[in-house]
Amino acid sequence: MKRKIDLLTPQEISERLYRYESISKTYSSLDVLGEEEWKEYKEAGYLAVDCVLGQQEVQNAIEALMSMIFSDTKGAAIQFSKPSSELKSNEERELAVRKVHQFVECDDRLRHVAYHPAILRAVEAILGEKPRLVQDMALLKPPHGGGEKPWHQDMAYGNLAYNKPVVGVWIALDEAALDNGCMHVLPGSHADGATPHYAVRDWQLCDTHVAVEKDVAVPLQSGGLLFFHGLLKHGTPYNLSPKRRRALQFHYVAESAEKLSPQEYKRTFTNEMSGAEC
Repeated sequence: MKRKIDLLTPQEISERLYRYESISKTYSSLDVLGEEEWKEYKEAGYLAVDCVLGQQEVQNAIEALMSMIFSDTKGAAIQFSKPSSELKSNEERELAVRKVHQFVECDDRLRHVAYHPAILRAVEAILGEKPRLVQDMALLKPPHGGGEKPWHQDMAYGNLAYNKPVVGVWIALDEAALDNGCMHVLPGSHADGATPHYAVRDWQLCDTHVAVEKDVAVPLQSGGLLFFHGLLKHGTPYNLSPKRRRALQFHYVAESAEKLSPQEYKRTFTNEMSGAEC
């Protein structure tokens, strides 16, 4: 099965490992969230909300990112799919960017989103403690081939391996639709606990261990967001459409959370001790 998946085209991977029939419920705004909605988050491991950022906030964030990509990184880090020295035009640069990160301290427009008071209040309601920002990044899927992010759990990445739950906040800057790489989740899968990951197409769950039949897609309008538990199994298929799909993602932990030791991380999220194969 692993060999066959490795040989599939992006179109075939998107069709085999993701489903598009079940669509998530989305709440109209943060203002409508209360005790029942947070109970739903606890059970499902995620909650989708429209109309969180205004269009000016969205535009400001896009302009900040594009400025970093095209003219001055301001100290932020940019991950390209090919050597930046080979990129001769702005179009080539944008098409090659996969991630921009470590930008919160570099630009006030992006810092405003990371510390948006209404978003922080919601994260505090989830955590039950004052939140601490531990990661910021922008995830870009350019048109006609923006890469897949295979199914995974965010806390399986070493920098997010804490002893208390991590909360992810994924914000659509462009519309994130079924055809351009919106988020897909397995509701309730955070309750499975930590699951070993493998280096296949990425640091990911084994493809054959993903309950694809339970996949729920989470389309979002520009300015909408997804709150999700750091152990929720989720992924995003390729963007094979002619549209951009740019998103911000932030991770928060409770102030009292501590990092796992390297030994505990290996035991929890890798196969190093068990020797299990994908």
